[in-house]
Amino acid sequence: MIVRFAPSPTGYLHIGNARTALLNALLARREGGRFILRLDDTDRARSREEYADAIREDLAWLGVTPDAVFRQSQRGALYEAAAARLRAAGRLYPCYETAGELERRRRLQLARGLPPVYDRAALKLTAAERAALEAQGRRPHWRFLLHPETVVWNDLVRGESRVDCASLSDPVLVREDGAFLYTLPSVVDDADMGVTHVIRGEDHVTNTAVQIQLFAALGAPSPLFGHHNLLVTADGEGLSKRQGHLSLRGLRERGVEPLAAAALAVLVGTPEAVRPVASLDELASLVDLGSISRAPARFDERELLALNARLLHDMPWEVARPRLAAAGAGLDEAGWLAVRGNLERFSDAAVWAAIIRHGPQRPPAAGMDDAFRAAALETAPPEPWNDATWKVWTGAIRERTGARGRALFMPLRLALTGRDHGPEMAALLPLIGREEALRRIRAAM
Repeated sequence: MIVRFAPSPTGYLHIGNARTALLNALLARREGGRFILRLDDTDRARSREEYADAIREDLAWLGVTPDAVFRQSQRGALYEAAAARLRAAGRLYPCYETAGELERRRRLQLARGLPPVYDRAALKLTAAERAALEAQGRRPHWRFLLHPETVVWNDLVRGESRVDCASLSDPVLVREDGAFLYTLPSVVDDADMGVTHVIRGEDHVTNTAVQIQLFAALGAPSPLFGHHNLLVTADGEGLSKRQGHLSLRGLRERGVEPLAAAALAVLVGTPEAVRPVASLDELASLVDLGSISRAPARFDERELLALNARLLHDMPWEVARPRLAAAGAGLDEAGWLAVRGNLERFSDAAVWAAIIRHGPQRPPAAGMDDAFRAAALETAPPEPWNDATWKVWTGAIRERTGARGRALFMPLRLALTGRDHGPEMAALLPLIGREEALRRIRAAM
C-alpha cells in the first residue's frame, strides 16, 4: 500500500485536513505501507514557504512522519512530458475563449435550459483561425478531451460509484500562462510514485471520473479510490484553510493533546464511539473506510476539550513523567496521580505543581474566623500524613467548631490551594505536608 496526503501550502491545516492525512497515514501504518507527503505547490501566487513548514510541523505534532516528501514545483518536467503525450494523442486541445466569453456562454445555455457544459467550440477551429487568434495576442488554455462514457469504480468508502462524463465540461489542465492546474500533476505524480490508494474528501468524487480517464490516457493503472465524508463545525459550517477554521496550529496553542485531536478527527462520523486512545497504533486498528458515514460529520470543539480532559485523566505516569520534567513541573508520581483527574490541559499540571510546592500566590480570602483557624491549627494530626489525614483532620475540626459541609471544607481548601475547586484534598494534603499546611492557614485571611 502506498498512500499520499497532498495539501497545498496556501494556509494552515485544519482538523478536516488532519482527517484525510490521518486516514491515509494510519492505514499505511497498519498495513506496513508507505505514506507520502506531497506538497501541491503549483499555485505560485498563493503558495508560501511558511505554510509548507507548518504542514510538516502539524503532521509531526500529530505523530505522523512521512516516508517521503515531494514538491510539485520541482517536478514540472514530468508534467510537461505528460502534456506533450496528451497533445500528440489528441486528448489535450487548445482553447482561446476568455473568461468573460465563457461566462456569457454559460448564462446563455442556462437561459435555454441546457447544462452549462463547455461546447467544444475550440475543436472546430481551423489552423488559420487559431493562428489569427494568436496573432491578436490570445494565448490558449488547454482542455482534456473526455470520452462520453460513464466511469464506474468501487469506492472504498461509498461503494459502487459512477459519473457520466458526458455531463461534464472538458477540464482545463493547463492555463494560458503554462501553469498546470491540480488534475494533471496529481495524476502524473500518483502514477510516478506508484500510489495504490487515493483516500480523500468526498468533494473530489467528480474529479475521480476525470482522473480515471486521464490515467488511462497516459497508459497508467488507476489506483483504488476512497472518498470520506467531510468535517463541518458544530454549526454545520464547512471548514476552510483561508478562514482558519479549527487550525491544528490553533488547537496546539490552546493545549489540545495531539491524540485527542486525532481520535476525534478519525472517529467522528463512524460507528466507533469517540473515545481516548493510547496510541496511533490503537487508533489505526479502529479505521474502517467502509463504515464511514455518508453524512457530514460535525466536529464540536466542546467534545474535543472533553475528550482532551479524559485523555489526561487516564494518562499513565510513564507517559507523563518526561513531559513533566521537560516542563519543569516538578511533580512526582504521587503528585501526578493526585492532579491528573482535574486537568483540562497538560499545562495545568505545572499550575498545580506550583500550588503544591508554594501555595497560593497571595493569601486567599478563605472566610476563616479566629475560632475556625485555632481549631484547624490545634487539631492538625501529627506526621506522617497520608490519604486518611484529611478525613481525620476535618472530623476533628467539625467536633470543635460544629462546621459542616461547605462551611467546613471550603475555608481549608481556599487556605491551602487558593482555589475553590480542584483535586481531592485527601490526595493533595500529604504532598503539601503538615508544616506548610499550617503556614498557609496562618496566612489565610
